[in-house]
Amino acid sequence: MPTPTSAPCPCGRGPAFDACCGRYLGTATPAPDAESLMRSRYSAFVRGDVAHLLATWHASTRPATLDLEPGVKWLGLQVRAHRAIDADHAEVEFVARSRVAGRGQRLHERSRFMREGGLWYYVDGDFPSEDKR
Repeated sequence: MPTPTSAPCPCGRGPAFDACCGRYLGTATPAPDAESLMRSRYSAFVRGDVAHLLATWHASTRPATLDLEPGVKWLGLQVRAHRAIDADHAEVEFVARSRVAGRGQRLHERSRFMREGGLWYYVDGDFPSEDKR
């Protein structure tokens, strides 16, 4: 579902989509860091932008095709940590909330990113054990 360019950015960081993640989706402007790329990928999931998701997925782990689950309503994103490992590798830990068929879901992932040729790419991720509270 397209996001109006003046609407708040789905990633929660920017006041308007076009001034936040919108400048990376479908444009020649690369995300400046792994967190910005991860946020733009979340916004791409919200918008159903498979082209952006595939284009920002590292070739070593990118699937040939990507089918998004129908009926997902994305509710919000919380970035818990952004850690630069070195100049070309980083990790971003986040929680993304969604609803499918009226049922709430929570995706907690620690994603790994790599910069190659000046561009950041999503490589893969793992799912940390749930918080012990």
